[in-house]
Parts: sequence; structure tokens; C-alpha cells
Amino acid sequence: MRLATVLAAVLAVVLAAPPAVADTQRYVALGDSSAAGPLIPTEIDHTCLRSNRNWPHVLATRLGATLTDVTCSGATTAHLAGRQFGTVAPQFDALRRDTDLVTLAIAANDIVLSSAFTTCATPNGQTCRERFTVGGVDQFATRIDATAPKVAAALAEIHRRSPRAHVVVVGYLTYWRPGGCYPTDPYTPADADYIQSTFDNLMAMLSRQAARNEASYVDIRTPSATHGLCASPAGRWLEGANPASPAYPYHPNAAGMAAAAGIIAGAV
Repeated sequence: MRLATVLAAVLAVVLAAPPAVADTQRYVALGDSSAAGPLIPTEIDHTCLRSNRNWPHVLATRLGATLTDVTCSGATTAHLAGRQFGTVAPQFDALRRDTDLVTLAIAANDIVLSSAFTTCATPNGQTCRERFTVGGVDQFATRIDATAPKVAAALAEIHRRSPRAHVVVVGYLTYWRPGGCYPTDPYTPADADYIQSTFDNLMAMLSRQAARNEASYVDIRTPSATHGLCASPAGRWLEGANPASPAYPYHPNAAGMAAAAGIIAGAV
């Protein structure tokens, strides 16, 4: 009887014990400078210009997730599987079979969209659209089409390496309202509209590829429409030619990173 009583007591404790706490979510962030956060204090990787206040870090904190952040400024889809700057390991190396969440912010560097920023900042009689149209064909549209299968291949590889992960493709913030804000910002209304429309076309491609490749797409462009370069410094989520807060020109600032993290958190 004494043994039976002890066993009954032990069984009661076991049955009354709370369920085991689930493992912390394992989160891997892949992508380019739009996620890395160049020049936002504090920089934790000088080669990739990665900030500890970028949206992957803010998102991980909100989710209570364990973060492996390998986002790197200047990254293209080629740097997901290959080295960057000769020393930075392929971003895919961070993926594990037990990864739970993967975010991917990529493709602006694949189409060399930075060339529009550098080429079109100074008007010279040609619009930005004219400069990037050859034989009646928009060169950025051609590059976007060529990048689509690269994004699809990247998503397939993410699924292969991390088969149980929720994969999320994240777009880019809004840069300009319609017509821009020249001369406060150095891009004429036509040029601002052209570069923004190129971003929009790029994001439409990313959304399509996400849908076709078992991934989610998070639109941060629409919620940021009133927080672009033409907004007041206090309401701006990106910085322009003369940043009002620490950030690389024409990149998200800390407020933009925090806002993007909140939008993404709501979607995942």
C-alpha cells in the first residue's frame, strides 16, 4: 500500500506539471542593405555594414526568436550561394534543417538599381527613363525579368535546406510620393516617378515569385507611402542625399527599420 501511495503521488505531480516550453524559434535573415541597415548605430559587422537595429534584429526581439542575421550590404542573389567580397561566407550557409523562419530581402542589386540613383541625380537634358531605354526597351524591366528565375531558385534552395521553415520575402520601403519633392531631393518629378515605378515593378516580381514558390510576401511599400524621402525628418523612414539621422543615403533609417519590423511581425 505504501508503494502504491507513493506511485500515485508521483503520477499526480507528473500529470499536474505544465507542458514543456517549446524551443525558441530559430530565425535566419538573408538579404541586402535594405535589411542590413548600413550606418545605423550600432554597426556589428563592418564588412557588411550590418546594424543591430536593423529590422531582422527588431523583428527577432518582437518574436522572441533566436536570430542568425547574415544580411549584407551590396548582396545579390549570387551571394546567397557564393562568397561576397571574397571573405563573407555564402548566406545560405546559415540555414539549418531546424530553422523555423527565413526572411529574404533581395534583388535591387541584381538589377543594379543603384545606377539609376547615381546617373539620374543630376539632370542633363535626358530623363532617367530615356537614359535607361535602349532600342525602345527599358533596361530595368529586362533585368527584372532576368532576375525572377534567380529569386525562384533561391527560394527553392531555402526550402531544400530548411524544409520546415516559414519563408518570407520582404519588399522595399516607399522612396518617393508621386512627383517626388525636387529640388529638396535632387531627382526631378519625372525621374523620381521612374525610379519609384522601377522599385514597384521589382516588388511585383518578388510578390509573384513568392506566391509561385511556397513563400509569403510582405508588402512594406504600401504602409510606408507617407514616410518616404519627402516626409519631414521626424516622419521619414528613409534618408536621402543629406541624411537627417544616421543611415546610408537612400536607405532606411532606424525608424524605418522599426516600422518594417512591426509590419513583418504582423504578417508572420
